[in-house]
Formats: sequence, structure tokens, C-alpha cells
Amino acid sequence: MTVISDPGRDVDSGYRPSPLQQARIAHRRRQTVLSVVVAAASTAVVGVLAVVAVTGAPGWQRVRESFLDPAIARESLPLVLHGLWLNLRLLAFCAAGALLLGLAIALLRTLRPAVFFPLRALAASYTYLFRGTPLLIVLYLLTFGVPGLRLQGTPSLLVLGGLALTIVYAAYLAEVFRAGIESVHPSQRAAARSLGLTHGQTMRHVVLPQALRRVAPPLLNDLVALQKDVGLISLAGPIDAIRMAQIQTAEHYNYTPYLVAGALFVLMAIPLIAVTDWVTLRAARRQSAEAAA
Repeated sequence: MTVISDPGRDVDSGYRPSPLQQARIAHRRRQTVLSVVVAAASTAVVGVLAVVAVTGAPGWQRVRESFLDPAIARESLPLVLHGLWLNLRLLAFCAAGALLLGLAIALLRTLRPAVFFPLRALAASYTYLFRGTPLLIVLYLLTFGVPGLRLQGTPSLLVLGGLALTIVYAAYLAEVFRAGIESVHPSQRAAARSLGLTHGQTMRHVVLPQALRRVAPPLLNDLVALQKDVGLISLAGPIDAIRMAQIQTAEHYNYTPYLVAGALFVLMAIPLIAVTDWVTLRAARRQSAEAAA
């Protein structure tokens, strides 16, 4: 039996790219390496210039003593970390509450029958009110105004501050959810209803899975913003990372504890930011694949 060899295929290793394709792959690798080298070099140059500009300023020595004292940083780090634990617990509570409340408000705003108009109007008024009101004002109203009523069973300042963060961010998340729900084509609902699904089953099994997949990046971005704003709870009095940094600053007459708290907040935000970027990139690739198909 005569075996006819194929020049474009290697019998032992399987498919082998053509010389032209190999040249393209090598060119892309060279371009990638060149881009990385150029990016690293430009970043190093900018970094060196920034360091020279800052350290060469006339007041650099005084700024370094006031904001970058290593001894004070080491002393305040455990205390600020203890306060950060409060911020983490508050973040978990506020994120869960804002997501659930925002989804409920979005579902109310998307109700179609005329009999639900009062609920739609109430939900729309909620989003208009709390998206337009500064978070700081809502925080002050709940943490200082509600206790001033002297009602029995008034929650603590920490709970009231968490409620302020929750209801404000729920208004933003509600609009994100609503955008995702309305982006699902009406034919999806019609097809689900024609198969015998109720409105609730259609929303649960057909509309919401598609909507959540589409709005995942903006939802995560709002959670990153919430992660920073939980530090505002210090204005109401609870001793979190920011309040502890303020106490340490007043004790040492030095602002280094604030930088310690800021660095901890950045480290706390990095994982969520990385997940947000990954989800955004994945969504962009999926859209590109769907457009190509």
C-alpha cells in the first residue's frame, strides 16, 4: 500500500502550520514582546520622573515626616486593621442588602399591567430620590436624625449607617438591573409564555439569567464603589479603619495612619477590581464571538 504524504501535516505530531502561518505567529510574538518592553520602559521613565519631581520638591522632607513615618505606621497598623474588620462586615451586609433591594425595585419598575402602576410609580420615585440625594446627607439623616426622635427600639448607629448605604446603592443597582431586564428581547418572554411558563417563572428561568450575565460588569463596579464608601460610616461615630486612623493621627500629630488606612482599603479592593476586569473582558469577548457568528 502506498502512503501519500501531505506536506502540510506531520504524521507524528498532527497538524503543522504552513510556513506563512508560522511567520505570522513569530511576528505576533515579536510584536507582543516589543509592546511589553516599550510599556515597561515608558512606565519606568514616568516613575523615575515622578519620584525625582516629588523628592526634589522644597517641602519633601516635611511631607515625608508628616505622612510617611515608618515607626508610626508599624504602631498604627494593628489598630487600623482591627477597625477594617468592621468595614468588611459592613460591606458584606450592605452589598447583600443593596443587591436584593435593587433587584426588587427593578422588578417592580418592569411590571407591565396597568394595575401595578402605583408600584411602578413608587419604585421610580425611590430611584429618583436616592440617586439624586448625596450619600452623606442620607447618612446624616439616618444616623443623627432617627436617634433624635428617641423612639423605642432604635437601632445602633452602625445599623443605621449600613441602612443609609444600602438604600442609596440599591437605587443605583436597581437601574442597572432594570437596564439588563429590558435588554432581553420581548420575543424571549413571548416564547416562554407560549410554553406555559408563568410571569414569575419566565423572569426566573429566562429573563433574569440573561439580564444578570449582561449587567455583571456594571454591578461589580458599583460594588467596588460601595467598598470605598463604607469608610463614610466613621462620620457617624463607629470606630472603623478611618476613625481609628483619625484617632491615631490625633495621638501622634502625624497623618501616616491615614495612609495606612488608605493602603488597606486599596488592598481590600484589588481582588474585586480584578474580578470586575476579568468579567468585563469575558463579556467583551463573548459579544465579539456572537457578532462574528
